[in-house]
Amino acid sequence: MKRASWAKKIKKACEEAGTYRPYFDYTILTLSEILEKRDDAAQAYKDYGSIPLIEYTNKGGATNLVKNPALILWDDLNKSALAYWRDLGLTPAGLKKIDEQAMKQKKMSALEEAVAELGG
Repeated sequence: MKRASWAKKIKKACEEAGTYRPYFDYTILTLSEILEKRDDAAQAYKDYGSIPLIEYTNKGGATNLVKNPALILWDDLNKSALAYWRDLGLTPAGLKKIDEQAMKQKKMSALEEAVAELGG
């Protein structure tokens, strides 16, 4: 999926979760770029036969099995994306954290308490 499509999808998810704020747009854009790159890495992995281990010949001429670099990249990008999903409140833990912070009442200053007691 392309970056713009991801951005629309993420923004819609935030709106549905009740966590969207206009100042999150930059974070949403960054997450959409990560997800676009993650999709590209997944496609590269598929294009190379979805083989998790590949042969690699080092400088010394020895050939070893190594984890497919496209798979490593996909995993790294997925972990990065998860952090952004969490920060936007789009995971259960992230939503709970945002809701708890929103539910906490701000402590009133002495002046605010005095005005409240006077009925104003």
